[in-house]
Amino acid sequence: MGIADDLMQGLGMSDPVIRLGVTGLSRAGKTVFITSLVANLLDRGRMAALRAAADGSLKAAWLQPQPDDTVPRFDYERHLAAMTGPDPHWPEGTRHVSQLRLSLRIQPRGLIAGWRGQQVLHLDIVDYPGEWLLDLRLMDKDFDQWSQEVLDRMAVRPGTETFRAALAATDPGRFDEAAAQGLAAAYTSHLHLAREAGWSDCTPGRFLMPGELDGSPALTFTPLPHEMRATPLGREFARRFGAYKARVVRPFFRDHFARIDRQVVLMDVLGAIHAGPPAVEDMRRAMADILTAFRPGRAGWLAQLLGSRRVGRILFAATKADHLHHIQHPRLTAITAAMLREARDRADFSGARTEAMAIASLRTTTEEVIRQDGEELPAVRGTLMDGRQAAFYPGELPANPAELLVPASQGAARWLDGDYAIMNFAPAPGTLRPGDGPPHIRLDRAAEFLIGDRL
Repeated sequence: MGIADDLMQGLGMSDPVIRLGVTGLSRAGKTVFITSLVANLLDRGRMAALRAAADGSLKAAWLQPQPDDTVPRFDYERHLAAMTGPDPHWPEGTRHVSQLRLSLRIQPRGLIAGWRGQQVLHLDIVDYPGEWLLDLRLMDKDFDQWSQEVLDRMAVRPGTETFRAALAATDPGRFDEAAAQGLAAAYTSHLHLAREAGWSDCTPGRFLMPGELDGSPALTFTPLPHEMRATPLGREFARRFGAYKARVVRPFFRDHFARIDRQVVLMDVLGAIHAGPPAVEDMRRAMADILTAFRPGRAGWLAQLLGSRRVGRILFAATKADHLHHIQHPRLTAITAAMLREARDRADFSGARTEAMAIASLRTTTEEVIRQDGEELPAVRGTLMDGRQAAFYPGELPANPAELLVPASQGAARWLDGDYAIMNFAPAPGTLRPGDGPPHIRLDRAAEFLIGDRL
């Protein structure tokens, strides 16, 4: 929604708008979520848990022209063709902010339904990288704090040795741009390797997705050890860290984040469990930071930026539920909810609702029971990325989330009592029936939580 739309709605002169933010941690499936959500709102045959679709009060849905002339349009048609075409494959991931407007025609329910005609509600879906959202935590830190935190957690992450070798070879007593660029390149390589290994908290986020800022001074700094921070190199890096917050992070939240009404945060919880206890603890901390960012009434710069605007509902969705047999879905949901518990307990949401859910935006598997060592195991079958068919049992998630979260918080290096595997499935070939969107798991329940109260 552009500035003109904001003004018109504030004056009561336009149709109401819900601005839904969609972000996610690494490889959580933002593009697939948005594409499948839009397709299933256009063709609602698989949306039984969305009450307005089930009772017929949602009469029609259609795509509108992009409402904001300065934001790229989410390429829905191309992504849907990739997922559901004759040679299905995963679409490209999120690289920048994009947006799509879906208009919904609604017949009001209840006693006043006969007095009021049908109404139009616009759903503006804003897609942005989760790495950018994690940058919010930088705003309340200075360069010394950020440097120490990053260096403390870096020891167990890949690429650390290369970066530390680059630091050791650098003379901090003089600032040299070429040396600074070499350090930044080594640190960026470390961030990419950490993200690939399943770590969630990889800041600054724009180092991973620089776009037009690639090579700029705003992206040419790194954390430094204490003994290097009071040097010419340290002072310049501290200045650039401040510039990154002021000229990159703050404008993003001012222009996009501060105008969001509802929010989805997608997480690859299964991938973190497979990566081990440190990755699970890292994801838990990242989620706590994200929830703190959404806390209404938070003191400081964010409260000033948000003003009276409130994010009313936040869904934390553990994706890839189709990689598990349905009997394990409640356990995945419970683990996700437990990861949120600390942040939810300490935050005063002032009426904002949060929810945890296990979903699959695009279902890629079928369920079956396989025999292994004389035991029957609940498995899933799907098409692997190389085209082969395989049945897969990933291991049994614990009924008590503490069996994962406690050793993760205590710094365990590996799981003692479980071996949790993961497999990457390709979209399943298939023909969509008229009136049906792509197959999914609980996407209709996610939509009901996010927007059902407004339909």
